[in-house]
Amino acid sequence: MSETANAMTLPTLAPGETSDVTLLLEGTYPYVHGGVSSWIHDIISGMPHLKFAAVFIGSRPSDYQKIKYVLPPNLVHVEAHYLEDAHAVPEPRSLAGNPAAAAMSGELHTMLRDVLMPLTMAVSPILAKLGTPGGITQEEFLYSRESWRQIHTAYETHCTDPSFVNYFWTVRTMHAPIFLLAKLADRIPATRAVHAVSTGYAGLLGAMLVARRKVPYVLSEHGIYTKERRIDLAQATWIQDPEGGLGLTEESYVRHLWIRFFESLGRMTYLHADPIVALYEGNRDRQVADGADPQRTQVIPNGIDLDTFLPLMEQRPKKTPKVVALIGRVVPIKDILGFTRAMRVVCSQDAAAEGWIVGPEDENPSYAEECHRLVATLGLSDKVKFLGMRKTREILPQVGLTMLTSISEALPLVLLESMAAGVPVVATDVGSCRELLEGRDDDDKALGKAGAVVTIANPEAAANAVLAILRDEAVWTAMQAAGRKRVVAYYDRKDMYARYRAIYDELLGGNRGRNRV
Repeated sequence: MSETANAMTLPTLAPGETSDVTLLLEGTYPYVHGGVSSWIHDIISGMPHLKFAAVFIGSRPSDYQKIKYVLPPNLVHVEAHYLEDAHAVPEPRSLAGNPAAAAMSGELHTMLRDVLMPLTMAVSPILAKLGTPGGITQEEFLYSRESWRQIHTAYETHCTDPSFVNYFWTVRTMHAPIFLLAKLADRIPATRAVHAVSTGYAGLLGAMLVARRKVPYVLSEHGIYTKERRIDLAQATWIQDPEGGLGLTEESYVRHLWIRFFESLGRMTYLHADPIVALYEGNRDRQVADGADPQRTQVIPNGIDLDTFLPLMEQRPKKTPKVVALIGRVVPIKDILGFTRAMRVVCSQDAAAEGWIVGPEDENPSYAEECHRLVATLGLSDKVKFLGMRKTREILPQVGLTMLTSISEALPLVLLESMAAGVPVVATDVGSCRELLEGRDDDDKALGKAGAVVTIANPEAAANAVLAILRDEAVWTAMQAAGRKRVVAYYDRKDMYARYRAIYDELLGGNRGRNRV
């Protein structure tokens, strides 16, 4: 990973200057380490002929205090905005509201509520006028009689939870960031194209820029944002579920409302973006199922710098180390607890085995503390070690296997880096992990398996796969060879650069995407 840069050195475009591509980033680069952030850094660095700007959207400043990368010289503008600022509201005052704008908003919500109803570009004028006197202003949404009538009608018509107060404040909280995004869409410096790296708030900001500026817009999704939010919301304890008959807990209408909200952001993003890029076919299918036009979707796999990782095999010791590494952020979606439980089984059966957890712990300190406690409780403090941030290329020659226990992934770069460096992998059956390790078509599968795939949240299965590979040198060697061949054949970063360079050339030199509005 790159060295830490000082937050005071953020580059800023001068008034009247224009960037070539403005990246719309939610909770990632340059404030968070990880696969998506590394990909963004590589895209900027790999296109030195283009001037990039970055608009970062985060929760609150305290969560993103330091820039984690040395910013490339062609990243000419960076600005950060925080969703907590969306809840600073104007002084209350009585307003009648805009009936015409309210009617348009009602039609939009009707379309969004019915997932079977296709969105149309009639949505764009609503996004273009949102927050302006010709549409619904923030004050009107908060304080007008028209807005109150619409919220009250929606509650009586659709809400199945008994509390109107809960519903009312949920709607207000949910819509607050949208008005913040509307302000950003008017203030972001001029750009020739925009590129969002997720749907969600960043994706909606891109849709607003299309609606207001007619700017070309490309969307790249690594993980599927709506799927990840659905996982988060299913586990969220801040949403209270009511008790049903016989005292059984039922999922609340509010929980479903939040899920539909993020699904709606995805549908509006897909409507305005062209092209829509996925990392592998499974995610492309998911995009289409969620409302993306198949004709505007394509697959561009991640790639890695082969010149960096292939030579690492020469640094490996002759004897395979009994070290299993999980390289990733210490956050729940990576299931570090599951890795720890798997290593308990491995270490109980092989006294020489160790587990290394290599990644930052600052994103979710309470979860990191829970992981440390589990290691201590299981008596693994001398076996499972937290190494913090390390350069992947320094770790890989020292390990015998890498393990990925995530409950959600897309196309993890760490798998490609491990395979190139000659390290077999045990991974959960998420995202593209199976096709990375076993191949996606007949020619690819003929190269052999580069590791083992196990079910999610199954520490015993993961442990058994680790032990089977480490105990059989012939299997380990065959997996090492298959992984290196697969990465060379299909996952060279130069190919990824060429695909994105072609997209940017088309957006910046032609008219693709401008007919979306």
